[in-house]
Amino acid sequence: MDRETVLQEFRDAGALLEGHFKLSSGLHSTVYLQCARVLMDPKRADRLCKAFADKFRATGVDVDMVVSPAMGGVIVGYEVARQLGVPGIFTERVDGSFALRRGFEIPAGARVLMMEDVVTTGLSSRECIETIESLGGKVVAAGCLVNRSGGKADVGVPLTALVEIEAPTFSEENIPAHLKDVPAVKPGSRGLKA
Repeated sequence: MDRETVLQEFRDAGALLEGHFKLSSGLHSTVYLQCARVLMDPKRADRLCKAFADKFRATGVDVDMVVSPAMGGVIVGYEVARQLGVPGIFTERVDGSFALRRGFEIPAGARVLMMEDVVTTGLSSRECIETIESLGGKVVAAGCLVNRSGGKADVGVPLTALVEIEAPTFSEENIPAHLKDVPAVKPGSRGLKA
């Protein structure tokens, strides 16, 4: 699946948004990717995650399981795990830090693919990877449907993205003049107000 086909899937789902957005990282952007909308159609989720799994298999890295951070990584992590034929579980934030709940366990030494929906700065990915490794897993790779950093995000392990885009981000102090008077929208899952 080429870059334009992937982005068209997002457009067709109404998941590639333009405006003024405040991201969960606290940064602002003119572009937002709402993966929940693109993954709500099982056929579209299957197509995108199959394309990712095929791309990931081509790296030659073998994994025993997929672990994702909730909330955004739950569906994509499950579907990629299904495509790869391995178990898929997720971490959740408990008192601000990722943890395993629901009886999930990571076998000691398990080779793990940490799977996200979108990577911007890589902070959530790094936090999830830290948690996985503190619980005995060995994160051998990370993945995402969209790397919106243009390949600049460093998550500490090799990162495979179905597609990379260069989506501009701005700190609170550096919001461009044309966005300053436009109210920021916070469409993500963490429920923070803009």
